[in-house]
Amino acid sequence: MFIHSLLFSYGFVQVRGTQFDLNGSLFLFNGFNSYWMMNVATEPSNRNKVSDVFREASAAGLTVCRTWAFSDGGDGALQISPAVYDERVFQALDFVISEATRYGIRLILSLTNNYHDFGGRPQYVQWARNAGETIDGDDDFYTNEVVKGYYRNHVQKVLTRVNTITRIAYRDDPTVMAWELMNEPRCQVDYSGNTVNEWVQEMAPYVKSIDKKHLLAVGMEGFFGDSVPDRKQYNPGYQVGTDFIKSNLVKEINFGTIHAYPDVWLSGQDENAQTNFVQRWMDSHLEDSRTIIGKPLVFTEFGKSKKDPDYSLDVRDSYMSAVYADIYDLARNGGAFGGGLVWQILAEGMDSYDDGYEIVLSQEPSTNSIIAQQSSKMAALEHTL
Repeated sequence: MFIHSLLFSYGFVQVRGTQFDLNGSLFLFNGFNSYWMMNVATEPSNRNKVSDVFREASAAGLTVCRTWAFSDGGDGALQISPAVYDERVFQALDFVISEATRYGIRLILSLTNNYHDFGGRPQYVQWARNAGETIDGDDDFYTNEVVKGYYRNHVQKVLTRVNTITRIAYRDDPTVMAWELMNEPRCQVDYSGNTVNEWVQEMAPYVKSIDKKHLLAVGMEGFFGDSVPDRKQYNPGYQVGTDFIKSNLVKEINFGTIHAYPDVWLSGQDENAQTNFVQRWMDSHLEDSRTIIGKPLVFTEFGKSKKDPDYSLDVRDSYMSAVYADIYDLARNGGAFGGGLVWQILAEGMDSYDDGYEIVLSQEPSTNSIIAQQSSKMAALEHTL
């Protein structure tokens, strides 16, 4: 009863024009990615790692976490095969959501992956192949009717899930800030962005037909496509088959997202060039979010890899400070920037999840301090605006 009445006062994050709104007030945030949470929580003896990260993140003022609500096929899968789920793994996701509630952190939950990590698109098309469908490649994910049926089933299954701990259906739980159709959709066979866009036009209304309470994003990195050709100059020299403007104009999509990995996208260019790229990336997307799309924008993934040849803690801290300063300035002046989510926070003793971008708050005080400062600045800005 207590959790439920607490949630009731908690409210759903909504969108009003180009801003996020919570209980009638502006909602700005500083957040983080911890994609691994459900996966780690599947083993009850490891659940303290989820709690540790939420506790440390909450202490640093972080209020939004982005994590996976999928694991398709393979070891420890949530969805073992189409429409067949492992209850034990689902209960791990129940735990993640209930812990987020406990620490006052809202969740952005992605519904599948572009990549083969945790199954994703490649697993869906493989399932269809196994069922006798003629499949040309992973991009058939967006067009094959059987595959689309598998995806819709997963959406329905996750959104209508009743949490075994809180007894609240996911679609009724204000701890969830938003759903993402997919982490970083890409399409090799159609660089215009139209194939992915048609899929978004089909799946976004489907999600909203099941859940009208929560916000919905595509999950894009922000690559510009053919609908506004002159914007393609802001891409890092190539396209991935998405159209940031066109797909975020889809009525049921509530806010835009961008990711940026200049160390990967512009590898070989110096620190300055990479930081300038990120600044332009943020500016151009904010401009479009305000003037063309008319919806808020979130920087849902950014970070600095320890695997970079010129990496040092100082380099990472100054890069993060620069990104945070930009987010703050754009939120203050442009009003459409909701916040940023650093990639990625781990608990102690999780070395197998190291990808170069990992931050362990308890072990990296300088970074923790930069994150906490940004949290207070965004919270203060929320009240000023």
